[in-house]
Amino acid sequence: MSNHFGGSWTFQKVRIIEEYAKAYLQIMKEYPYWKLMYFDGFAGTGEFQVKGKMNPSVFDDNTIGLFEGAARTIASIKEPKPFDMCYFVELETQKALLLRASIEKIREGGVYVVEEDCNQKILDLAAFLTGKRGEGGRNYKVLAFIDPFGMNVQWSSIEALRGLGVDMWILAPTGIGANRLLTRNGQIPDSWANKLESFFGVSKDLIYKNLYRETVETDLFGNTTTTLSKNKKALDEISRLYSERLLTVFKHVSNPYEMRNSTNSTMYHLYLASNNTTAVKIANDIVLKYNLKH
Repeated sequence: MSNHFGGSWTFQKVRIIEEYAKAYLQIMKEYPYWKLMYFDGFAGTGEFQVKGKMNPSVFDDNTIGLFEGAARTIASIKEPKPFDMCYFVELETQKALLLRASIEKIREGGVYVVEEDCNQKILDLAAFLTGKRGEGGRNYKVLAFIDPFGMNVQWSSIEALRGLGVDMWILAPTGIGANRLLTRNGQIPDSWANKLESFFGVSKDLIYKNLYRETVETDLFGNTTTTLSKNKKALDEISRLYSERLLTVFKHVSNPYEMRNSTNSTMYHLYLASNNTTAVKIANDIVLKYNLKH
């Protein structure tokens, strides 16, 4: 059993996280008084399978491949130094069991695999770092990777990380999630609107203001009709709005890595959010390199 994804962008995503993690560890090596945690909110089984034609800029051939996911990749890092703690969250029991068995072959000690909801564990992480779960948490800096299935990361969870020593890579389902819930005429079912509000952390009215265009027409008798139409560049606006929302929690946000499918349609945007300017500079350099591989 492995995580099944559909293209070389998944491989690139893991490489981005790996490159950043090694740069992060190299810098933090100069600050030995900090303990370092890697937090993975949707860890999966530790590996993923890619089927179909591969991007030639990433792969040498077109064969089906089974690759290490972010969890195994990060847990394997020994140089410039390993993370003091790797904390993996995976809600599905079978996947968690496979991940635990896989990680135990890579490193001993400092590894936790928990079967809980990511939103709750982000709140627990925030409580740990602020000392509400014991003073030991104040000695930690965290590199987090939040890679959800769909729109199941609540904005209230992300807000809990405000002001903390966390560099957070987050995969936002902009194309396959938010964009699909935005109907062309603006008549969004309540259940969809609730998902959008939870995803962005803003009201339905602000979603309309940012992602729709309002047109007012007046007939010969002075009667006015107001219609809503989806922004023609809705996906770009979704990405911009999500970046702006991240900036209400973190001081800096990187340019996003755009994950596209085989038809070149954007499915996700991957951002780094941090309170450190150097962190975002490093992330932007990495993202630029991978965006150019599209």
